[in-house]
Amino acid sequence: QVQLVESGGGLVQAGGSLRLSCAASGRTLSSYPMGWFRQAPGKEREFVAGVSWSRGITTYADSVKGRFTISRDNAKNSMYLQMNSLKPEDTAVYYCAADTSVAFGSVRTRGYDYWGQGTQVTVSS
Repeated sequence: QVQLVESGGGLVQAGGSLRLSCAASGRTLSSYPMGWFRQAPGKEREFVAGVSWSRGITTYADSVKGRFTISRDNAKNSMYLQMNSLKPEDTAVYYCAADTSVAFGSVRTRGYDYWGQGTQVTVSS
C-alpha cells in the first residue's frame, strides 16, 4: 500500500513562493508518473502538474505554466512543486498523487490511484 504525505503549505503574500514536498512510502514509485492537484473551496479538484517516471516529461495546467515547476527525486521516493509568483487564485488544498496503473506510463491529467491527505496553500492579496 502506498502512502503519500505532503508538506510545505502555508500562508504567503501574492508574488511570493512556496515549495511543496510529497514523500512516498510503502512502495517505490520510481516507475510511475506522479502529479499535483488542487481543490479550492466550492470547486472541483483540478490537475496542476505531472511528471513522468524518468523526470524527462512534465505537464502543466495553463494557469500555472511559467510559475510552477514540478520535479521528483526517485532516490528519495519524493516529488516537489516549486510555486513562484503566487496569486490569490492559487489558494487551495494541494494534493500529491501517483498513477500506478501502468509502469513507465505517460503523464495523465486524471486516473491517479493514490492520493495524499493534502496541504493548504493560502495566498493573500
